[in-house]
Amino acid sequence: MAGHSIPHFQNDGGFPSIQIGVKEFMCTGASVPYDHPHIFIDMGDEVEKVCSYCSTLYKYNPTMKAEQTDPPGCVFNVKAA
Repeated sequence: MAGHSIPHFQNDGGFPSIQIGVKEFMCTGASVPYDHPHIFIDMGDEVEKVCSYCSTLYKYNPTMKAEQTDPPGCVFNVKAA
């Protein structure tokens, strides 16, 4: 599978909030097999949004790149079979 065109984020650490550098993304919950349905989230004009499945609060930080998160390590990567 090729990479995602829309960034995917996970919350294996159970963090209450994650800062990200994009406003349109997918939340996966946690790493497979503990993930939830991968849902598209669009912040629109807002600067934060809560995932309706895992309750992670995502906060937009315009100084960050699409592949950065704070805390680090919350980018979801698909592992090849």
